[in-house]
Amino acid sequence: MSDAAVINAALNSPNRQYPLELTRNIGIAAHIDAGKTTTTERILFYTGLIHKIGDVDDGNTVTDWMEQERERGITITSAAVTCFWTQKAEEGLFKTRAGIAHRINIIDTPGHVDFTAEVERSMRVLDGAVAVFCGVAGVQPQSETVWRQATKYKVPRIAFVNKMDRTGANFDNALNDMRKKLNAYAFPVFLPIGAEDQFAGVVDIVNQKAIVWGPGEVTNEGLKYEVQEIPEALKEKAKDALAELIDAVSNKDDLIAEMVLEEKPIDAVTLKAAIRRLTCKIEMVPVLCGSAFKKKGVQVLVDAVVDYLPSPIDIPPAYGHELGSENKLEVPTDDNKQFCSLAFKLWTDPYAGKLVFFRVYSGQLKKGDNIYNPRTRRRERVSRLMVIQGSERKDIDAVYSGDIAALVGLRNIWTGDTLCDEEFDITLEPPTFPEPVISMAIEPKTKADRDKMSEGLQRLSEEDPTFHVFTNEETSQLIIAGMGELHLEIIRDRLKREFKVEADSGAPQIAYRETITKGADGEGKFIRQSGGRGQYGHACVRVEPNEKGKGVEVINDIVGGSIPREYIPAVENGIREAIKSGVYAGYQVIDIKVSITDGSFHEVDSNELAFKMAGIFALKNAFEKAGPILLEPVMKVEVTTPDEYQGDLLGDINRRRGVIQGVDAKGGQTVLNAHVPLAEMFGYATAIRSLSKGRAAYSMEPLNFEQVPNSVLTTVLDAAKKKPAARS
Repeated sequence: MSDAAVINAALNSPNRQYPLELTRNIGIAAHIDAGKTTTTERILFYTGLIHKIGDVDDGNTVTDWMEQERERGITITSAAVTCFWTQKAEEGLFKTRAGIAHRINIIDTPGHVDFTAEVERSMRVLDGAVAVFCGVAGVQPQSETVWRQATKYKVPRIAFVNKMDRTGANFDNALNDMRKKLNAYAFPVFLPIGAEDQFAGVVDIVNQKAIVWGPGEVTNEGLKYEVQEIPEALKEKAKDALAELIDAVSNKDDLIAEMVLEEKPIDAVTLKAAIRRLTCKIEMVPVLCGSAFKKKGVQVLVDAVVDYLPSPIDIPPAYGHELGSENKLEVPTDDNKQFCSLAFKLWTDPYAGKLVFFRVYSGQLKKGDNIYNPRTRRRERVSRLMVIQGSERKDIDAVYSGDIAALVGLRNIWTGDTLCDEEFDITLEPPTFPEPVISMAIEPKTKADRDKMSEGLQRLSEEDPTFHVFTNEETSQLIIAGMGELHLEIIRDRLKREFKVEADSGAPQIAYRETITKGADGEGKFIRQSGGRGQYGHACVRVEPNEKGKGVEVINDIVGGSIPREYIPAVENGIREAIKSGVYAGYQVIDIKVSITDGSFHEVDSNELAFKMAGIFALKNAFEKAGPILLEPVMKVEVTTPDEYQGDLLGDINRRRGVIQGVDAKGGQTVLNAHVPLAEMFGYATAIRSLSKGRAAYSMEPLNFEQVPNSVLTTVLDAAKKKPAARS
């Protein structure tokens, strides 16, 4: 059966309108201000989902719908939308697909580092991604972060070099940045025609044609373009680019390599199919270019999504674990198999209530079906399903393999929960999230607001896995913790707007960490006699530094039953409790290995509580002898500034205990790369504006934890003793 017959038969299937072959689940990800939301908005316009183009600066884009997003011109929460695209060009990957609609589920993600959790959970459920880069700045710090996240979850991607109309735009520099900084096997499939204010269109390298957008008004079909012959000045460059592209593909694809060796002609369809194979296997990154703001290059970008990014059946099937065991179970991408999905995002919609966004990996789900949560061991009935289409919430009757949709009204669901058939008791790997790096105390202005604030904070923490709320046991203060100043500022703003709670907050506090520099032994005894039955617990431990980033390991090395088996978990619980609350300065302990080596027990007086206390005492005793040190979060900072302010900004970074990693010239400006302790970055936004008269910009992302230098250690320890509420 031909491609056309297979696809048309699937389209007429009674089960689903859009078959898996015609489905794309993609994310738009990039550094802040690279143009993700603008690109998404243009895609939604060209696919017919919206009929008026919004702009970030005007605060009327579809995916930036929160008040805070529209006021600040940034994306805060990932937004999922569904649109449809019909390839018009005969040069599509399969000529039979011209005129056939594809369903594209798009997730627009934030670029600001404080909201990196939104990118993390989106990447976990995507089949492909469009990485957007600024044509002037190239690869920026958060570009590297989202690239690593895509690599972590094995997400194929294409690259879109945006803002080719901006002063200083340079496609070749952006391409070299990708290869150098991201180690990407990146090769252009389109070249720009002109740059800056002369940017007019693109050269289609595969088909050796030029696509030129006219000036003209934007109609209902967008900005019109024409397919022309390549301008004479670019013909040689386009020919060389095709030869380079074929050579790059032949290095990794056997079919093209064989055709090259046999000197057979390679037509556009064959070459595109090979590029698609390599892209789906994450062995190549096709690179495009354009200007989303000027509406140039968007149509070919959507064509590239269809041509090169995978459908749900083009990637390996998902795997999960049988509950309570390490047995791996395959989750086949098939409507007729058992239902299995992953809840990747919770959101409280002002109109529909609590939404659970989920990705279906296997089977199908209809309204009225029961859904099972292996974590809670409970079933719930599905009363409402919907997809988000622009500003509309569209109710649907069923979802199928490969779909991304939202459930309404389910309770007790967490981000990362597997939702499946009860007979298919499986747990999919949830997304992982970084720990908060900043915290502060918060309290309502009036007692009447206390309950409302508790409810609001609970709801917000359910939605955002990187936002933590807890009560400090020493002071009874409520502490909120997140990924940065902006993150907590947005949380307080949402409390006020959505839950009508006015709250006072303390100054932001750093989430320091503790660790050790050498091995040591420790002993803990808990003995109480108060008439009648007493309490007795005795444990000995050995602590050693663990490999950086490996976390905490607790090992049972008891031989000969010096501590009965039933009391070992109690000792471990005590050790982990001490690790969480800290020993040196009251901050969480990281990267240590703890071995339970010996102990003793009493036939009558020993119990779990006594051994838990013995574990706490033993850990503290060993820790104090193991060269404890305090660690602070260090940020990777990039500052872009006009040359005349370089000296002032370098001096300011040095005063903030920053270490300069490099000074580069890019796009007529100077780019400073530095590693700076987070404790020194408070108020930097104001400082950089003042030092550069508002002309410099910066971005930062978490890098690692480093030892607090002796010059500031005393100050930090004194502050920790005075402000226990700041610890997290």
